[in-house]
Amino acid sequence: MRDEFSRFHPTVNFLYFTAVIVFSTIYMNPILLGISLICALLYSIYLEGARSLKLSLLVVLPIGLFAAAVNIAFNHNGMTVLGYFPTGNPLTLESIAYGVSAAVLLADVILWFFCFNRVITSDKFIYLFGKIIPALSLVLSMALRFVPRFKQQLHSISTAQRSISTASEKGLFSKIKHGVNVFSIMLTWSLENSVTTADSMNSRGYGLKGRTAFTRYRFYFRDGVMILVLTALLAVQITLTLLGHFHTEFYPYFELSLSGLQLFGCFTYAALCLIPLIINLTEDIKWNYFRSKI
Repeated sequence: MRDEFSRFHPTVNFLYFTAVIVFSTIYMNPILLGISLICALLYSIYLEGARSLKLSLLVVLPIGLFAAAVNIAFNHNGMTVLGYFPTGNPLTLESIAYGVSAAVLLADVILWFFCFNRVITSDKFIYLFGKIIPALSLVLSMALRFVPRFKQQLHSISTAQRSISTASEKGLFSKIKHGVNVFSIMLTWSLENSVTTADSMNSRGYGLKGRTAFTRYRFYFRDGVMILVLTALLAVQITLTLLGHFHTEFYPYFELSLSGLQLFGCFTYAALCLIPLIINLTEDIKWNYFRSKI
């Protein structure tokens, strides 16, 4: 599907992802963690569909379960004992709650960075930071661009090498030979690509004083409105966070309260995390409506 949120100004995109990633790393409130996880999962599915589900099931879920299991196995703090391990160490409600919360936090961060990588492209990164930190922004954008190109080239070379090998070439020695050939070709390609990139940058005047850069991004009225909305939601979240309304006690007893202000904060946090989906679904409804009138 077309992601309408990625068509906003890069400043809006970067401000949004900075906010949700920072909040995902500092909150340990189970309710807020659950909201963030659901929103990140829904947005990643909207962006990539089955590929996002594969990432969630094969990468995020095992990592989260492993993190939770490690905390439960080695952290025995807490006063609410649910049972005992064969080693005699207690299994506490507090260790389970903390382990699950830490696992959800880790899954949140992975999924939000997955969405960040799809929306904040290398050209947007250069546009945002090219004048502030030109060298670092160039290196990061080249690294982000090189990884998918490297994977694509590796797949092409590996497929070509398999197609020219004979049917009798099987076994461990053949696999080692195939891997060495692919590595040698990829190393040569990487060196040639770096030389070509350097020549291209010199030809385009990189590093010269007064050099201008082309940009295709314009700041529209809707971008200003979105920044105001983000600012208002961030102000609410930061205020409630500094006042301690989202603080959760895990030890010695697990306590999770939900007052009126906390409920309001959960609502505003959900609205913040759902902004891309709200924009995309609104545009999809409008598109289907106008298409039905044709």
